[in-house]
Amino acid sequence: MDTIFALSSGMPPAGIGIIRITGPQASAAVEALAGDLPPPRYAARRRLTSTAGMLDDGLVLWFPGPASVTGEDVAEMHVHGGRAVISAVEAALAELPGLRRAEPGEFTKRAFFNGRIDLAEAEGLADLLAAETETQRQAALAMASGLFSRRVEDWRSRLMRLSALLEAALDFDGEDDIAGMPESFAEGLAALRLEINEAMSAPAAEALREGFRIALAGPPNAGKSTLFNALIQSEDAITAPIAGTTRDVLVRSVAISGIPFTFVDMAGLRDCSTDPIEEIGIGRARDEIARADLTLWLGPEGVGPEGSWEIEAQCDRPDRATKKAPLFRVSALTGDGLADLAEALLQEGTTRLRKPNQVAINRRQRAHLHSAGHSLDAALNENDPLLTAEMLRQTRLSFDGLTGRASTEDVLDALFGRFCLGK
Repeated sequence: MDTIFALSSGMPPAGIGIIRITGPQASAAVEALAGDLPPPRYAARRRLTSTAGMLDDGLVLWFPGPASVTGEDVAEMHVHGGRAVISAVEAALAELPGLRRAEPGEFTKRAFFNGRIDLAEAEGLADLLAAETETQRQAALAMASGLFSRRVEDWRSRLMRLSALLEAALDFDGEDDIAGMPESFAEGLAALRLEINEAMSAPAAEALREGFRIALAGPPNAGKSTLFNALIQSEDAITAPIAGTTRDVLVRSVAISGIPFTFVDMAGLRDCSTDPIEEIGIGRARDEIARADLTLWLGPEGVGPEGSWEIEAQCDRPDRATKKAPLFRVSALTGDGLADLAEALLQEGTTRLRKPNQVAINRRQRAHLHSAGHSLDAALNENDPLLTAEMLRQTRLSFDGLTGRASTEDVLDALFGRFCLGK
């Protein structure tokens, strides 16, 4: 296996540049540039040199495998973070036999294959690296720290005990009907099914990354763009008293108190238009309403999309169309009602994106949970013990897919391709 290296810190220039090395030639690489290995897990000052001369004066750390982040020998060189310094050290490493530059995510991929982390933890780590809000950080950290993986392993252990109980009945009792099994068997399966249902209720990791999606909808000149600008605290949307000013979809992502939101401004909705460009905009607006997690309806009362919030906008205008029972009355110009609306959106987004101590699961994980639940349902409704045993085996395979005990190469390539160099 090749020994790989990459810059693991931020792009230069920076105060410090950390170059990470892992693989069988890691110790030889340190000795070639630093002279000798420092004591394990201690930072030691070393003068780094190559055949071209002195490279830098920095720190070297040594982490012998398998007790390292990748499960292999790992070394880190902490050098000055200038581009020339980092380039010179990397060039010297590239000249050493058996060393090459790492591909994106290759350090984490080796950690996975060497059993240091499982697939769910690796997915959490990828999300953690991409986290931009506090909610994203908390959810990703929960997954990366193994909270979900430990739960899956608990399910798997309990399932294996139930499978062993069934196999024992088949081997020694000759049971040909599941009715001969103890009550604890069906109770154990039902408990697993209930817990999987609870896990399926977790928010989607994709929604957490993209943010709680809020569409501002209504007829032309209803004040959508002005309210959009006020909510994102920017002047991104063009506003004018001319109906139909907004023709296309405008999307902006912001974080409010650590919660990610995506606000969508769009063309005004009306039944007929003589402008073909406006017609296209109206079609896109309807698509965005269908995609949104929540719609703020600024149009006539009672005709908005199902589940939308009734908003009486432009409440500073005496000629506005009033509503009998809007959820909020706001003026984007004077600021009246905006704080209450923003607080309500924050509460809604917090509730629907993630609950305390709850991880967010991605599409791949949700698919495996769905398959496990389907197999458990079949096992609970099956009387033939042989078929029940097969359903339990299928459930176990779904659990194994969650943590990566059984994963295809294309799934792994897609995941680790999300990582940056040096991770």
